Amino acid sequence: MYPPPGGGYAGQVSDKSKLVAGLLGILLGGFGAGRFYTGHTGMAIGQIAATWLTCGLGGLWPLIDGILILVKGGTDAQGRILRDQ
Repeated sequence: MYPPPGGGYAGQVSDKSKLVAGLLGILLGGFGAGRFYTGHTGMAIGQIAATWLTCGLGGLWPLIDGILILVKGGTDAQGRILRDQ
């Protein structure tokens, strides 16, 4: 499926859950699980690298990222808003 001429899928709701993405980010963020779930592969690999290269200190990034997803929401890789449930 190709994006509409205006670009992206703004306004559409993703099939991915905000709750699942946030909890995966908090609990398994050092493995990039929350971002792999939403389809942001590059960011997930960055979270893994940051966690491992800093001997765990970089694990704060996915923890904060997971909390922000739960509080503010987020998007999937296609730019669609994560659903609430």
